[in-house]
Amino acid sequence: MEATALVLSRIQFAATVSFHIIFPSFTIGLAAWLAVLEAMSLSTGNRVYRQVFDFWLKIFGVAFGMGVVSGIVMAFQFGTNWSELSRASGPIQGPLLTYESFTAFALEATFFGVMLFGRSRVRPWFYLMSCILVAAGTTMSAFWILVNNSWMQHPVGFVVQDGVYVPTDWPAIIFNHVVWVRFPHMLLGAYLTTAFCVAAVGAGYLLKRRYRVEAMVMVRMSLGLAAVLVPLQILFGHLTGDYVHDDQPAKFAAIEGRWTDEQPAAEVIFAVPDVAAQRNRLEWKIPVLGSVVASGTLDSREVGLADFATADRPPILIPFFAFRIMAGCGFVMLALSWLATAYSRRGSLERQRWLLWPVALSFPLGFIAVLAGWFVAEVGRQPWTVWGVLRTADALTPGLSTHFAAASLAMYVLVYTFIFLFGVYYIVRIVRHGVFSGAVLTVWNGHVIPLTYLGPQPQPQPQPVKAVRRQPNA
Repeated sequence: MEATALVLSRIQFAATVSFHIIFPSFTIGLAAWLAVLEAMSLSTGNRVYRQVFDFWLKIFGVAFGMGVVSGIVMAFQFGTNWSELSRASGPIQGPLLTYESFTAFALEATFFGVMLFGRSRVRPWFYLMSCILVAAGTTMSAFWILVNNSWMQHPVGFVVQDGVYVPTDWPAIIFNHVVWVRFPHMLLGAYLTTAFCVAAVGAGYLLKRRYRVEAMVMVRMSLGLAAVLVPLQILFGHLTGDYVHDDQPAKFAAIEGRWTDEQPAAEVIFAVPDVAAQRNRLEWKIPVLGSVVASGTLDSREVGLADFATADRPPILIPFFAFRIMAGCGFVMLALSWLATAYSRRGSLERQRWLLWPVALSFPLGFIAVLAGWFVAEVGRQPWTVWGVLRTADALTPGLSTHFAAASLAMYVLVYTFIFLFGVYYIVRIVRHGVFSGAVLTVWNGHVIPLTYLGPQPQPQPQPVKAVRRQPNA
C-alpha cells in the first residue's frame, strides 16, 4: 500500500484511538466498582472493603489521568488531518461533544478531587455520593461518545445544506436505535475489562499467598459479576450484529467472510480470506448456521461482497479476524468466570491453582476484546467516514502533504507510547507494592493488629500488682 497522506492519517487516527480507548474501557468499570466498594464499606463496617477501595483508587487515579491526557491530544487531529469532516459534520458532532463536556466532564472534574483527597474532609455520605457521581460521569462520557460514533455509523435526523450536515431532529440523533445496542455493548465491555483486571490481580496475590482476604474479595466479586455479564454481552453483541446486517450489509459480509450470495448461508468459523482470488482458503464452516445467525431462519438468502462495487467494499481481513478474536476472548472469559464462580461457591477456589493461573493471566482479555470490537466497527465502516454520506477520502484536510502526515504520525506515536509505558510502569509498581503499605493498622495495648485482621480485638493482659513498701514518716 502506498504511503499517502490518506493512509498515514488513517493509521494515525487508528493508533491514537487504540491507545486512548484502553484507559476509558478500564476506568468506566473501575469507577463503578469503587462506588460499590465504598457503599459496602459503609453498610457493613468491614474494613477489608476500605482497603481494597484505597488500593484500586490509586490505580484509578493513574488510569483516569492518562485517559484524559490521551483524549485531549487525540482531538487535535480533527483539525490537522480531518478538517473536512469537522466542517461538514460540525453542526452535529460539535454539540454532541459539548454535551459530553457539560455533563460527563463536569461531574468528573468536580468530584474526582473529592475521591482522591476528600475522605477526611467531607462526611461519609458525601464521599460515597462523590464516588457515585464520578462513576455516573464516566458512564455519561461513554454514552455521548457512542451517540456521536453511532450517528457516523447510521446517520439520521439531518439534512445537507451547502455540503454541511444540519441537524433537524435531535431526538432521532440521540435516541438512534443503533445507540441502544452499541452503548450497552460498550458499557458491558468496559465492566468486563475491569472485572478481569481485578480478578487477575487478586489471583496473582492468591498464588503468591499474599493479602489472602483482600485477594478473595477481588476474585469473588469480579468473577461473580463477570459470570452474569458475559452472557449479557454476548446477547448485545448479537443485537449489534443485527443492526450491522440490516444497515451495513457490506460490513456484515466482510465479518462473515462471505464472497458470494448463499441460500441457505453457511457460517464461516475460520478461514484465511484471499482478497486477490475473492475466496477463502483453509475454510471451516457450518452449513445453514449463517442463515440462523443472520436472520433467525433456516433458509434466508445472505449477500456476499461480490454484490458491492469494489470501491464500496470494506477491507475484509481486519474485520474478519478481529471479530473472531473478540468472540474468542468472550468465550474464554465466560469459561473462566463460570468455573471460578462454581469453585468459589464451594469454598475451594483458593486451592485450585490450576484455575488461578489462567485467571491471573487473563487481564488482557477485556482490552483485546474492546480493541478488536472497535476495529470491526471502524475498519468495517470503510470506505465511509459517515456511512453512505461522506467518504473517508473526502473527509481529509485539503492539501495535506504526505510529509506532514508522516511527521504528525511519528509525533503522536512517540507521545502516546511514552504516556502508555509510564502509566503501565506506575500501575505495575502499585500492584507489586501491595494492597497496603506496611503490615500494621495500629498498635493497641502492645498488640500489632494487621490490616487483614477481621477477628475480635485482643484483650489487654492484666498487669501484676507490684507491692509498694510503705516508708516510715521522717
